[in-house]
Amino acid sequence: MRVSKQFKHTIQLLVFSSFLLTFPLYAAKVDSLDVPSTVMKKNLRAVVVLPDAYASSSKNKTAYPVLYLLHGGFGHFNDWITKTPDKTLIQRLADQYGLIIVMPEGEAFSYYLDSPVIKDSQFETYLTKEVVDKIDNTYRTIRSPKGRVITGLSMGGYGALYLATRHPDLYCAAGSMSGALNLDMNIWKLPPDAAKNIRAEFEKILGPFSQSADGWAAYSVVGMADKMKANGLKLVIDCGVDDFLIESNRELHRRLVFNQTPHDYSERPGGHSWEFWQNALPYQVLFFSKVLNGN
Repeated sequence: MRVSKQFKHTIQLLVFSSFLLTFPLYAAKVDSLDVPSTVMKKNLRAVVVLPDAYASSSKNKTAYPVLYLLHGGFGHFNDWITKTPDKTLIQRLADQYGLIIVMPEGEAFSYYLDSPVIKDSQFETYLTKEVVDKIDNTYRTIRSPKGRVITGLSMGGYGALYLATRHPDLYCAAGSMSGALNLDMNIWKLPPDAAKNIRAEFEKILGPFSQSADGWAAYSVVGMADKMKANGLKLVIDCGVDDFLIESNRELHRRLVFNQTPHDYSERPGGHSWEFWQNALPYQVLFFSKVLNGN
């Protein structure tokens, strides 16, 4: 029996329509926002993703929790939107969990700390004061630590735990994906030339290593385990088993186990890659969602 082209076309449309209906349609809004820094005297930007429900709830003035999502070293504020293999990942997570997701600028190698050397690299102050204030004054956010969480990848994983540990009044939970949690680079699994280049970047923001009395230990997240316990923040940490930073993550995990700090720690196959982070982020957002719902 011969089938007409029109009939085939109709069948194809029906199949395609049913295919679309099997997947939720995400309509999160991606916003780009100027977030100027007074402390650093320069203008920086951020990507802000608003869940679809944000616009429809404007009449009842519903406030939303905020996830601060930090980029890695040698990256910029729009990395999570442009570099994940799945370019809809952030939008889908914002819609699924009813989150405002903020991706601020951390520049190429700030490590999200206040540099004692460079006056225009004061990113701890910028993130914890200027960015939070700007977001809270621009969007309908839950303006308390019960509605804020923070995580990031690599340099951003370090930054998230560093900032949350030092500012427990701002966040209720923090995470790290493939975080550079120990600034003692002797345990980083890197070729000598790469390690030398990264150490030079650290010296730009922290001063010469040879002149540091404690070898930058005061800035290492692994040394903050007791402070993490005292703060009582909810923590989620993961890293790929093939990542050059795996030993730093294992060391923090061991210290948190030793001092009996509750935390969620996992290792999975993978390296320092966007494929790993794309897989890791949904697990962390699920963790944060449970914390936020509990609040």
